[in-house]
Amino acid sequence: MLIIPAIDLRNGKCVNLLQGRPEEETIFSNQPVTMAQQWQQEGAEYLHLVDLDGAFRGTASNLPIVKQIIGAVSIPTQLGGGIRTIERLHQIMDLGVSRAILGTAALKNPQLVEEALNIYGERIAVGIDAKDGMVATEGWLNLSQVSAFTFAKEIEAKGIQTIIYTDIKSDGMLKGPNLASTQTLIQTVNINVIASGGITSIQDVVDLKTCGATGAIIGRALYTKMLNLKAAITAAH
Repeated sequence: MLIIPAIDLRNGKCVNLLQGRPEEETIFSNQPVTMAQQWQQEGAEYLHLVDLDGAFRGTASNLPIVKQIIGAVSIPTQLGGGIRTIERLHQIMDLGVSRAILGTAALKNPQLVEEALNIYGERIAVGIDAKDGMVATEGWLNLSQVSAFTFAKEIEAKGIQTIIYTDIKSDGMLKGPNLASTQTLIQTVNINVIASGGITSIQDVVDLKTCGATGAIIGRALYTKMLNLKAAITAAH
């Protein structure tokens, strides 16, 4: 299982939002490029980048920083947040990301998923952000009436190979992931599931690996030093 440090970008800074709420922001670094290099130096094999301004407002203001990060590290990166058109997807892929994550667009514009898969294949992942089992959209601002598990089966049928699953209530709370829902999702599909939200301890890492997750995205716990990256990687391996 891969341990994937998260770098959430907002207004050019590395931040974390409690349960995705914009007003509950903690700024962890004004130097996200340096942060990316630090995680690589500590053993990270992959980075998870989120363009929060893209997710909330649809702007691309953080993409120059994403390009700098990609140029500053030698490990692969994945990026999500605000990818809602094929033009934006091309723009992001041209930066050199290894994988692009479709979120809101995957639910609201199935044709975009099909078009993206035809062009980029396995480099396209879908982010399923769930609250009480239902899919949230627009940077978690809105809750749909679609079950996360039903949606997961639908995108698997389209050919998606990787899902990034986030339990919103767990995110940023440092109280552990929602293992029950994560395990249910893993058992629902036969594709890669990367877990995100609330991962705080070595036990959380072990539990997710036992559940069958192929990756674990960790944010706040690393930045607050509640969890040591090297120790997490050792446990995951």
